[in-house]
Amino acid sequence: MAESPVLEVEDLVRYFDVSRPWLQRVLAGEGRRTLKAVDGISFSIPKGTTLSLVGESGCGKSTVARLVVGLYRPTRGRVMFEGVELERARAVAEQRRRMQMIFQDPYASLNPRWRVKDIVAEPIRAFGLTTGAQQQDRVAQLLTQVGLSPLDGEKFPHEFSGGQRQRISIARALSSNPDFLVCDEPTSALDVSVQAQILNLMKDLQVRLGLTYLFISHNLAVVRQVSDRIGVMYLGRLVELAPAETLFTAPRHPYTRALMEAIPDLEMTGRQRIPVGGEVPSPISPPSGCPFHPRCPLANDRCKAERPGLIPARGTEQSLTACHAVEEGRDGGVPAAQRIGTTATAL
Repeated sequence: MAESPVLEVEDLVRYFDVSRPWLQRVLAGEGRRTLKAVDGISFSIPKGTTLSLVGESGCGKSTVARLVVGLYRPTRGRVMFEGVELERARAVAEQRRRMQMIFQDPYASLNPRWRVKDIVAEPIRAFGLTTGAQQQDRVAQLLTQVGLSPLDGEKFPHEFSGGQRQRISIARALSSNPDFLVCDEPTSALDVSVQAQILNLMKDLQVRLGLTYLFISHNLAVVRQVSDRIGVMYLGRLVELAPAETLFTAPRHPYTRALMEAIPDLEMTGRQRIPVGGEVPSPISPPSGCPFHPRCPLANDRCKAERPGLIPARGTEQSLTACHAVEEGRDGGVPAAQRIGTTATAL
């Protein structure tokens, strides 16, 4: 690990105005409605490592990904890329080319009217890296690097399977020689066997090219395979941030424990499961205090009134937890180790 992080996120917030048109609001007598997609999160990613964000659909993971690459502007907070604020960094082409994104759907993220060689070469042309024969050689090298043939450059995206299309997306992301990749659920649209191939490819590329990843997923088996650290999100906030193995063997936050309870018990141990009741609150009108308190079996009056900060959990300095019960020792301490097996388990 490097001493200074590649990416730092400080108190990042993104709200969306989801109000109805003015006249409809006047007739209905209602005010503006604000959706709190990301509500104050902070983390950093050291060079050459992978931080994964997990959570249920709608918790704000993909919004964080778009904020980090500059597709959205934050409502509050800041993103630092190698010590430079993102807006200033992206104003320089040399910095922009060092940050790329792999999108979730390989069927929608590739232009169906372009040949693969033109898709992969687009960042090369945009940043003026090479021209002519050198550009063709670079495209052929990239396709080979992701497990495709240089001859595949003459084909169109519809001639490939889902896994092959995602390989093309990875080749396109790598064509500008980036240092940092944001991977927004890159395997969620793929079959399980193909997921393993893409994950192995990404891990191999990370080692060979020294890449740093922000990996977005709702699949616990996937993030355990690729992550150095994992952040668990709930309703736009980070509730736990810990090394990957620590999170799976000793989860501290009640929500993280609930996610672990949902993992199939492949060892057939017969251990008792404690399901979490209730529904995820609306991000338009989130609960006061801790966002998880309406569903938490450990909640008390403090949880309902005071928002917990992300602080080191009792008994460990590596895990950060936003939970009053953990802070006060009401969580029962570190639970026994749990296992995930190899099944691709989605939230």
